[in-house]
Amino acid sequence: MKISDKIAGAAKLALSQLYGLEVDGGQIQLQETRPEFEGNLTLVVFPFLKVSRKKPEDTAQEIGQKLMELAPDVVERFNVVKGFLNLVVAPAQWIGLLQEIKADPAFGFRPVTETSPLVMIEYSSPNTNKPLHLGHVRNNLLGWALANVMQANGNRVVKTNIVNDRGIHICKSMLAWLKYGNGETPESSGKKGDHLIGDYYVAFDKHYRSQVKELVAQGMEEEQAKQEAPLIKEAHEMLVKWENNDPEVRALWKKMNEWVYAGFDETYKALGVSFDKIYYESETYLEGKEKVMEGLEKGFFYRREDGSVWADLTREGLDEKLLLRSDGTSVYMTQDIGTAKLRFRDFPIDKMIYVVGNEQNYHFQVLSILLDKLGFKWGKDLVHFSYGMVELPNGKMKSREGTVVDADDLVAAMIQDAREMSADKVNKLENITEEEAREIARIVGMGALKYFILKVDARKNMLFNPEESIDFNGNTGPFIQYTYARIRSILRKAEAQGIGIPAELPTQAELSDKEISLIQHLNDFPAVVRQAGSDYNPSCIANYCYDLVKEYNQFYHDFSVLREEDKQKQAVRLALSAAVSQVVKNGLGLLGIEVPERM
Repeated sequence: MKISDKIAGAAKLALSQLYGLEVDGGQIQLQETRPEFEGNLTLVVFPFLKVSRKKPEDTAQEIGQKLMELAPDVVERFNVVKGFLNLVVAPAQWIGLLQEIKADPAFGFRPVTETSPLVMIEYSSPNTNKPLHLGHVRNNLLGWALANVMQANGNRVVKTNIVNDRGIHICKSMLAWLKYGNGETPESSGKKGDHLIGDYYVAFDKHYRSQVKELVAQGMEEEQAKQEAPLIKEAHEMLVKWENNDPEVRALWKKMNEWVYAGFDETYKALGVSFDKIYYESETYLEGKEKVMEGLEKGFFYRREDGSVWADLTREGLDEKLLLRSDGTSVYMTQDIGTAKLRFRDFPIDKMIYVVGNEQNYHFQVLSILLDKLGFKWGKDLVHFSYGMVELPNGKMKSREGTVVDADDLVAAMIQDAREMSADKVNKLENITEEEAREIARIVGMGALKYFILKVDARKNMLFNPEESIDFNGNTGPFIQYTYARIRSILRKAEAQGIGIPAELPTQAELSDKEISLIQHLNDFPAVVRQAGSDYNPSCIANYCYDLVKEYNQFYHDFSVLREEDKQKQAVRLALSAAVSQVVKNGLGLLGIEVPERM
């Protein structure tokens, strides 16, 4: 039982005996004592003044005395500051709490059962005309972390992806490859498939701009030139052929998409993310059209004179939304409705979470209403996990111009930077192989990238600075990883010296204020995991881990562990170190960040 629960139980009994007042647990307000006062937990007594009919100080004094009578093993002493009763918890209670934390490898996590709610989380959502970029990196890391957090809160989780594998942008890459590719393949070029196709997307834009410029020079208005340029006309013709299942176009589309998927898989592996189920727009858009037609028949939607289908959402305070164009082709909303239909068919979803940038806020507001109208039970309560844009110090990214910050290049650069930054530390390790040094650099580099992105509240725009992220000091992944590795080194040295952590910790050991503070901090971990799940905010776990290791480093600076002569104190400090390392590993694990045993 938590210390706070024990005190709350004793307080309920004290109020009953002192004033005949029966209260429930929610009326007992306990908070951590402010640093400037002696105590660990503070009971607020103002709510009880009406029944005590005494001054706040006298009421607090009476309750404090009664608590020491009722729970002498929990409350060691107390002091009163106005209407606040500051309680000093008996050391044995903190050691007992440390014992519980140390004994539970899954401390802070709720169990998942067959009857747990099923949460589906969509993230990544790439286009097959280009490789993944920095924006996708933030999306994938947020989606993966959120999936871990939701599972840690006792939910069954299905991680899903929707691949945008059809449309005019895909045809642009295909057409450019046909015209300028000379049969180039990933094998012949030595490039990843997604990079190869991305090059042709850029090539299309380059030649297209040239054609538009030429037409404008001949006297045509720019907007007309953009529509009349031969390349864009050919791309639209190819799209029509694709829609009509032209065998040659479909075969080329399938071949080039397979190149891209192989490239995506390499990037996903490097990022440490995966999916339980992948959907493809080419398979869902027809389902969406069917569902829209069903809504049209039921009077949810209406058809205009040009044949297009719309949803009138003015009653909901929104506008009218296009669902099918006049030529019968679908829009993104149609695809999302179709994808929802297939997902609802495949899984008994209780909650659906979409990890998509904040530029799509309105889209998901509309989607929620439409899904609810169409009978999806989770439609009204769907969650749009809206996140801000991510940029580098040198500015925004532009896909068509080939100035994207490529995900693969970023990962490689982060690992290389980690190798260079950690060279001195790694080289000091004894008997380390080149392979081990590379693996440490990978763990540290990816930890730096992931932590720097995930420590920021997802709703905010952020500036990703690779140099700041790889620093071994401050609020960074490498700083936390280095502290973890330091603790693991202490525990290995203790084992080598024959110093073990006893199964039962000595409850009579003396504890310093810093040790008590560390145990309290450890005990906060479950509440932080709950908060991250309820707020859809992995950043609070990242910053909790930083605060925890910062506090541990202060403790380690002030107190000896292996050189402590008092065996009881030494046992508690080793247990405390082990518990900190375990909670750090669990916390970073929720973010998808690995920890090195040596560093």
